[in-house]
Amino acid sequence: MAGRGIIIDEPSVVAVRTHRGMREVVAVGRRAIGLAARARETLELVRPLREGVIADFVAAEEMLRDFLRRAKTMLGFRRPRILICVPAAATPVERRAVYQTAQSVGARKVFLIAEPVAACIGADLPVDATGGTMLVDIGGGSTDIAVLSHGRIVEARTLRCAGHAMDDAIVRYVRRKHRLLIGEANAERIKIEAGTVLASVNGRAAEVHLKGRDVRDGRLKSVVLTAKDIEEALRGPIDRIGEFVELTLEDLLPDVLSDIARNGVHLTGGGALLDKLDVALSRRVGIKFHVAKNPMHCVIKGTAAILAEVRDNEHLLMQP
Repeated sequence: MAGRGIIIDEPSVVAVRTHRGMREVVAVGRRAIGLAARARETLELVRPLREGVIADFVAAEEMLRDFLRRAKTMLGFRRPRILICVPAAATPVERRAVYQTAQSVGARKVFLIAEPVAACIGADLPVDATGGTMLVDIGGGSTDIAVLSHGRIVEARTLRCAGHAMDDAIVRYVRRKHRLLIGEANAERIKIEAGTVLASVNGRAAEVHLKGRDVRDGRLKSVVLTAKDIEEALRGPIDRIGEFVELTLEDLLPDVLSDIARNGVHLTGGGALLDKLDVALSRRVGIKFHVAKNPMHCVIKGTAAILAEVRDNEHLLMQP
């Protein structure tokens, strides 16, 4: 909330129970994860957002409704203005779906903005400067790039490959190399605790001990993953992100590219915290990459700043 900072910080996940063919949302956020862990046979964990856009409209609406209900209780407002971040390359249909979902839960006014643009402002980058500024925001469902110059967006792109794709890559690697079945939550824990892109460059030396069921006989077994294992597991998604950055740079005008080559590329989002990611991208692209301060909160910080001065920032908003 503008002027108040972050009031709710929750994972976008919903616990759903199916009874007689009817789906019922039981809980959202961290509470949903806790309930599902204790009642696996009756509850299903659903991610309403996939690759940065709405994949389950009912679950997305219930999740947003719950968050707003809690915010209203804490702050006492009735019908808030809401600014929602969407992927830079979200289609008109995807943007409209987000807009209508926010309206359906009681918003007085709904605004949309490209996620990396909000991240630029949240990272205190000079979005109104005459030179070019480039930011790569690596979230859960998508990697978004925004290039701004003279206060305008000159390039905005989305790659549907980010944190969740990294989790999936770890699940596949463990299954392929160790014939061990692990879940998405376990893979995310591995990525956060021991994830690295360059294990050989003074990176993390952490080991991860895993327990799961053998793919062949279903018996419980234990394995140990090293930093080298995780580097290998993440190679596919990291290569896709690196190629995405390279292709974007190739399409920029020479003067904007010159500014970026001089000032570097800025990384935000949870994916920016991956060990040695900035070093790996700098080596591949030939331009210095900088991890923003507190990259996890750049998007939401920028969102609050834009909402506080929405009239002055209308040129940065997207049409629903």
